[in-house]
Amino acid sequence: MCKDPLNRLSSGTVASSLGHAPQSASRTDVYQLFRNRGSALPDAIAIEDSDERTTYAALLCRVDQLAGHLAGLGLNTGERIAVLSRNRREYVEVQLAAAATGLIVACLNWRLLAAELRHCVTLVSPRLIITELDLQELLDQTPNIPTLTLGREYEDALTQAPHFTPVPQDPENGLVILYTSGTTGLPKGAVLSHRAMIARASVFAAELGLAPTDAFVAWAPMFHMASTDHALSTLLRGGTVFMIDGYDPDAICRSIETHRIGWLVLIPGMIESFIAHFKEKGITPIGIRVCGAMADLVPPHQISEITTLLNAPYLNSFGSTETGLPPATRSTIPIGVTPQTLSKQISAFCEIRLVDETDQDVPVGTPGELLMRGPTLFSGYWNADATNTEAFRDGWFHLGDVFRRNADGTLGFADRAKYLIKTGGENVYPAEIERVLMADPNVTDAAVVRVPDDRWGEAPVAFVSRSGDTATQDTLMAACRASLATYKLPREIHFIAFEDFPRSTSGKIQRHVLESSLRADPGAIELQELTRPET
Repeated sequence: MCKDPLNRLSSGTVASSLGHAPQSASRTDVYQLFRNRGSALPDAIAIEDSDERTTYAALLCRVDQLAGHLAGLGLNTGERIAVLSRNRREYVEVQLAAAATGLIVACLNWRLLAAELRHCVTLVSPRLIITELDLQELLDQTPNIPTLTLGREYEDALTQAPHFTPVPQDPENGLVILYTSGTTGLPKGAVLSHRAMIARASVFAAELGLAPTDAFVAWAPMFHMASTDHALSTLLRGGTVFMIDGYDPDAICRSIETHRIGWLVLIPGMIESFIAHFKEKGITPIGIRVCGAMADLVPPHQISEITTLLNAPYLNSFGSTETGLPPATRSTIPIGVTPQTLSKQISAFCEIRLVDETDQDVPVGTPGELLMRGPTLFSGYWNADATNTEAFRDGWFHLGDVFRRNADGTLGFADRAKYLIKTGGENVYPAEIERVLMADPNVTDAAVVRVPDDRWGEAPVAFVSRSGDTATQDTLMAACRASLATYKLPREIHFIAFEDFPRSTSGKIQRHVLESSLRADPGAIELQELTRPET
């Protein structure tokens, strides 16, 4: 029997002996930690934005000036401001100034349609919108909210701001609202607290093996977690953030030729073009600790090639806006390896469960919805009580993603719980079919959607892009027959151009758009139909 060396003290005895002082002393916030870096590393470069370099001391000064301006407007703790901007230094300044003043930054997606953007603004009721001049017209259909325009007006606000005295923030206070796209419906606003952001910074360093001064290339939009989470965590550690306005392969290559990079974010949909650009330019990286993301959505042969070129392993990730890197972003795919399996290791900084439709734990090998709890978790969706009640049950967050637990304790991704194909009474997860299709070295991407079927209820249909014509319906169907149960075989294959895949800003293929294209005009896409086998 294991002995507890502290078994003489019950938890209640410890709590009553210590009182509340240690609890309050353990609390800190994002601004205070950033301020520490500004004091310790005043001359180090915090942000590079095009040809402009900003030291930690200069960035801290600008953040304090903006915080003074915001406080001077009479904004109170918990109120929202919004930012509508491309990637630039000021984006981080707004987030850090909000951290100092207790405000919450709603990070608006400037790529949205007017109706979607109006929904995002109305949802959070911001007191102020900070925006780029040429994006202001996107706000024409939103409620009449004061704006602060980046450029001369913004700079004048900083120079004229009253003195700012920071006040410590409760770590559970909201810091940013990031909008989750999902597969259908209007975006939801996920609230990330100071506590969650600090925990995410710690997990980045621990799980990815980052050094304090490792740099980060923020080319993905700052209105998404990849850039906001990691830009802030880099500044809390003391590294340099390279601000790049969107996918610019030349700018990305310049950064990896001049600095050691911790995590180089690469997302599905851009890796093939980045490989081509990298080869053409003959780039030699100084050093990259880990690259990539969302390995399940990337053709395996691309993973092998990009890791060889970058001399860095590929991150076998599974996290989300709501969870950060956890629950299963701990393993990597070695350099030059074409993965045959994408099983994931559970993060060391969370707890997980796999449950059935009644929230009962499932046995090893049985698909179950992934539940998680841990310090990186978000605080809930803004102004969405019913959704929060459903998502947070019995002390766990329900992700809506289905995994199988393997005998060795790793997790195998099945698919989204909310995107099941019910065919002949059986459950089919699209990702199972997509993995088989993308194993063909001539397939550049694939997506599987559901369509009504008079006999089976629903049936899977595949969309495939390919290089050349060596991947045919016969070869792909043979691969499916060799790896999948009969009821999982695609009824149809649509060969489309790689660039015709509709994608979210995070690179994920939007299945509902492909479904809609079939319903609207089935003949608009070249169709090669395969007869569904008898079961």
